[in-house]
Amino acid sequence: MSKQKLLIIEDDPGLQKQFKWSFDDFELAIVGDRPQALNELRRLEPPVVTLDLGLPPDPTNVSEGMAALDEILAAAPHTKVIVVTGNDDRQTAVRAVARGAYDFCEKPVDTDLLRIIIERAHRLYELEDENRRLQATHREPLEGLIAASKQMTDVCRKIEKVGPTETTVLLLGESGTGKEILARSLHQLSDRKQNSFIAINCAAIPETLLESELFGYEKGAFTGATKTTKGKLEYANGGTLFLDEVGDLPMSLQGKLLRFLQERVIERVGGREEIALDIRVICATHKDLRELSTSGGFREDLYYRISEITITIPALRERDGDAALIACALLKKHQAERETNVKGFSQSALAAIESYNWPGNVRELENRVKRAYIMADGKNIEPEDLELPGTNLSPLRTLKELREEAELKAIQQALAMKEGNIVSAANLLGVSRPTIYHLMKKYNLMQP
Repeated sequence: MSKQKLLIIEDDPGLQKQFKWSFDDFELAIVGDRPQALNELRRLEPPVVTLDLGLPPDPTNVSEGMAALDEILAAAPHTKVIVVTGNDDRQTAVRAVARGAYDFCEKPVDTDLLRIIIERAHRLYELEDENRRLQATHREPLEGLIAASKQMTDVCRKIEKVGPTETTVLLLGESGTGKEILARSLHQLSDRKQNSFIAINCAAIPETLLESELFGYEKGAFTGATKTTKGKLEYANGGTLFLDEVGDLPMSLQGKLLRFLQERVIERVGGREEIALDIRVICATHKDLRELSTSGGFREDLYYRISEITITIPALRERDGDAALIACALLKKHQAERETNVKGFSQSALAAIESYNWPGNVRELENRVKRAYIMADGKNIEPEDLELPGTNLSPLRTLKELREEAELKAIQQALAMKEGNIVSAANLLGVSRPTIYHLMKKYNLMQP
């Protein structure tokens, strides 16, 4: 374990020696004035600082100490500053606490009492630091998207890079993985965010209607066309058009879409006038367009046109830890909308969520959480409330159990690969020979 860091700002040589002896178990820095204090603050980055308010050049006045306090908190606002004041100067100490100091200690200094204050400050700093890290980890990486896994973090970084460009993007992923959310993120990150985002599902509209839905039509173009009507492309002018399930676009319309992407003009159904449009196009599909283009089910030239940049979205089962995280977020959403007795998930329910394959991805997860929230009888959602088939309902294992399992497996593999040669196995694992002997003894792997 590394030593806890502590910065002591004290100009009295006698007290400096006392502190050095009393706190020798800390990674310690002792300085006597404000400039040195700020230098050490930047170098050491201590969670806790003790500050004598009576500093040179005027030790009888607290102005220099108060200035040091302000500068420390400005440079490192989370640092816990413990001010040390003269005897019977409690009013000054209270002023310092009001300005942001953590606590105070009066002279003559009782080092045992000061140690208690310092250790308590360290514990508080560590708790607050852990909370900050957790909040940073679980924040929404993109608006509307809940994820903490490396797999989705990598996708979000790509979205952030591509969003501000005018590149045509192809999003690949199974149904329910959040393709439309990411398409909206691309739009929000672009200069077009103040204009329209128009989404259309190419698989949800009959082929006979899809052309007029996309390109619009002129009055009299077909029976029932009683007036000229704009299509989705015209409504998206200046903004973004999202073509979901573009792999289901009929071959007859693929040519018209390709022409638009090349020339940026369209003609309405039954019309002859070319209409110039300024649109960014984002496409998505769950199909393998490369294979479809090879087999003739999708135009190869259109495939290359819409896939200037391709981003593959992992399925929920491939996103480490995201299923439980999303489930908890969805539960909070339902709790805000409708109050019941349900307060959360049991550990076995979270284990079931993490072990289930989620063929329907986030959409299926949302449905099951909503049903469980409504139907659960107890304060916690249990595995049976989720109705997940074939899941491992064993409770979550501790980190110690998981670490020991990984250690045992690694040692067994290394010994097998090196045919029982302990020195070679130790080198392979990057540990010393005594360490591997200790681990072999721990897991009963010692050779007879």
